[in-house]
Amino acid sequence: MAIWQWALLALALLWGFQSLGVWFQMRHYTDVMKGISNKYKDGYVGAGHIRGRFGKGVIVLIVVDRDLVVRRMLEMSGRTVFAKFARRDAYEGLTLAQLREKLEQGAFDAGVAHAVRSAIEQAERLADQSEEQSGLSGLKTVAV
Repeated sequence: MAIWQWALLALALLWGFQSLGVWFQMRHYTDVMKGISNKYKDGYVGAGHIRGRFGKGVIVLIVVDRDLVVRRMLEMSGRTVFAKFARRDAYEGLTLAQLREKLEQGAFDAGVAHAVRSAIEQAERLADQSEEQSGLSGLKTVAV
């Protein structure tokens, strides 16, 4: 085999490994979302993300109850498909207003702060929509 054929084969193998890794990461994300939906039947989920070109990407999930109190906050950050969600329990029990204050005080890295800000906005938007459409129950989510 010529060198270019070996290079093409290596490229195909690397692409296959990357696709497999993305599949595992998406399965992990789906499992976490299903777990949140099953555990918290009422309230709202806000999801925020920032894509990292060469730095790390971040996804933040914030679960709030109807009073906009954070029940669960999860953060996934990393440069590879092996990143997993980590619970940020220091922020659980805060209202979204208090979380926004922490955000403005610089409690988060720049990428995480952007993702948290997006998640807060989505949760608040869902709460506003729910007030307009009263009578619906269950956990409400917004696509990222």
